[in-house]
Amino acid sequence: MRTGLILGAALTGLALIAAILSAAWTPYDVTQLAIAQKLQPPSAAHWLGTDHLGRDILSMVMRGAQTSMVVALAAVAVGMGLGVPLGLLAAARRVTWVDEIVMRGNDLVFAFPSLVIAILITAVRGPSALNAMIAIGIFNIPVFARVTRGAALPVWVLDYIRAAQVAGKGGALISVQHVLPNIASLLIVQATIQFSLGILAEAGLSYVGLGAQPPTPSWGRMLAEAQTMVTLAPHVAVIPGLCIVLTVLGLNLLGDGLRDALDPRLRVRR
Repeated sequence: MRTGLILGAALTGLALIAAILSAAWTPYDVTQLAIAQKLQPPSAAHWLGTDHLGRDILSMVMRGAQTSMVVALAAVAVGMGLGVPLGLLAAARRVTWVDEIVMRGNDLVFAFPSLVIAILITAVRGPSALNAMIAIGIFNIPVFARVTRGAALPVWVLDYIRAAQVAGKGGALISVQHVLPNIASLLIVQATIQFSLGILAEAGLSYVGLGAQPPTPSWGRMLAEAQTMVTLAPHVAVIPGLCIVLTVLGLNLLGDGLRDALDPRLRVRR
C-alpha cells in the first residue's frame, strides 16, 4: 500500500510540478516554429527532441500537462460541486419523488457519454478547452451523485443520526454536519479516480479536435499530429503517450493508496 501510494504521489506530483512550472517558464516558446529543426531526436539542445514544426517537445509536454490538469481539475470541481449536493439531497429524501427525480436525471446524463456531450456542445459553441471542461464536468455530476447517495444511505440509519433528528436538526443540517464528514474520504478517493479519467477524456477530445485548439498544446492533439510520423520519428508520439499513461497510472495508484489509508475497515484487516 505504502509503495503504491508513494509512487502514485510522486508521479502525480511530477505532472503537477510540470503544469505549474509551465505557467511561468518553459525551455522554449511553444508558439515558436523552427521548420529547419523539425523532427530532431533528443539532444542536449532539445532534451525530448522536436516535433514536425520544430517546436521543443519538452516545452509542449509541460504546457500540455497544464492544459490536461486544468481541464480535469475543473471538471472534477464541477462534478463534485453539483453531484455531491444532489447525492446528499437524494439520500436525505430517500424513497420519495425527490430521490426518484435525482436518480432518473442521473440515468439520463449517463445515457450520453462525455464525447457525445462534447460533440453537442461543440456544435453550438465550437471546439475549445472550456467546452471540453464543461462536457467532462457534466458527465462527472451523476458519478458523484451516485457515489454520494450510495455512501450516505447507510449513514442515515445510524443511531447518532436519529439522535440528531430527535434534537430537531433538519435534513440539510444533518447532511452537512454529520453525513458529509463521514463520507468525505470516499469522495476524495473518487475525486482522484475522476481526475485521472478527466485527463484521459481531455486527451481523447483533443485527439479528435474537440478539446484545446492551437496554439494551446495538448497531449491528445500532440498524439493526433504525430500519428503519421510514428515510423519516421517515434519519439514524437511516444513521449506524449507516455505522459498520459504515467499521469493516469500515478493518479490511480494515489487513489488506491488513499482508499487503503482512509478506509478503517482495511486498516483493521492489516
